[in-house]
Amino acid sequence: MRKISTTFVFEKDYKLMPLNELSSFISENKHLPDIAPAAEMITADTDLGEMQIKLLQKVEELTLYIIQQNEEIQTLKTELNNLKNNK
Repeated sequence: MRKISTTFVFEKDYKLMPLNELSSFISENKHLPDIAPAAEMITADTDLGEMQIKLLQKVEELTLYIIQQNEEIQTLKTELNNLKNNK
């Protein structure tokens, strides 16, 4: 298993992988970054504590992606409303 990062997801210096890079990684590797493929987890001794930490990091990353998407949606809504009002 990989060493657990000491960088926490909600810290300002955490480097969240851009969604397009994440999509490419998943397409190429068929699993999430820093998470072993399912077949490997079935056959290997998986440290449950380490896996819990990694899964929590993935949940936190998902939360950041949702926040980013919501900010983009709000910006687009504002732009759309501005365009409608200027007609």
